Amino acid sequence: MRASRLINILTTLQARGLVTAEALAEENDVSVRTIYRDIDALSLSGIPVYSERGSEGGYRLLDGYRVRLNGLTSAEAEAMFLSGIPGAAADLGLGSLMAGAQKKLTAALPEDLRESARRMQSKFHLDAPAWLAEGEQPVYLQAVADAVWNSKRIRMRYRSWKAEKNRVAEPLGIVMKGGAWYLVAGVDGSVRTYRISRVLDLIVTDERFDWPKDFDLATYWGESTKRLELELYPNWATVRLSPWALKEIEHMAPPYVRANLQLSADTDERGWRIARLPVAHERMAVSEMLKLGPEVEVIDPPELRLAMQRAIETLMARYTPAPADITT
Repeated sequence: MRASRLINILTTLQARGLVTAEALAEENDVSVRTIYRDIDALSLSGIPVYSERGSEGGYRLLDGYRVRLNGLTSAEAEAMFLSGIPGAAADLGLGSLMAGAQKKLTAALPEDLRESARRMQSKFHLDAPAWLAEGEQPVYLQAVADAVWNSKRIRMRYRSWKAEKNRVAEPLGIVMKGGAWYLVAGVDGSVRTYRISRVLDLIVTDERFDWPKDFDLATYWGESTKRLELELYPNWATVRLSPWALKEIEHMAPPYVRANLQLSADTDERGWRIARLPVAHERMAVSEMLKLGPEVEVIDPPELRLAMQRAIETLMARYTPAPADITT
């Protein structure tokens, strides 16, 4: 385990430059004192690692020193090649760069690891969009990516759900989810999310901005996703579900609904079960329930049950033939 930790410390220093002992300890799940001993061990073995003192100090490798890739395990090499997303890279204009990087990495690997990497690539494929949906290729995606990379402010005309708006934004990152591309940007002192396919016009300015030191894209996206789920599904409902409805929910319900579905252990003589699940606001909740047709019965809350009744009565009136139609 120590040998693996030493390699990890070494590659971290090579990738990130100056790193504090506290950061190395957290990443390797050990104490700071253990990191001190590991750094001493690396130095004694001839690795040119040295410390910089002060409040902004830490450890770094001598400039120009590089770790050879023959320290990779077979699983690590496979994981590195699996992490590439060719479709997304191509959308961002990085397809040729990724191909070139993988060729160089393959050449640097020992022969046995090359075969492992090729085998992994041949057996896995990522198709990000959902079923029956196509991935987006926004017009301004590459321009937005360039602005993110170079920390340049952008001016955009954006179409939201309600209206078109003009925004001056500081692009902080790009996220692809479900085949759709999103821009995370600072606007008017807050961080917001924009769907890039809804950007109508874009100008990348020459104005640079300072990256906020306390911002982490993955953390922001995780917290933003949770907030959105709570906003979309703020209510709860108790329903009766047929066996068919339960299978349908497994396939069509959003992950948040599936994860929070509470099923009773008991079934009736037809196999129906009582379930409690998060639902959207009334109109959307009715629409979602109607997708299950006669395979669901809303029990609670009374307001949603009444809304379902009204919707069903409207449908019956719409599809019930008039007397003249029946006689003819």
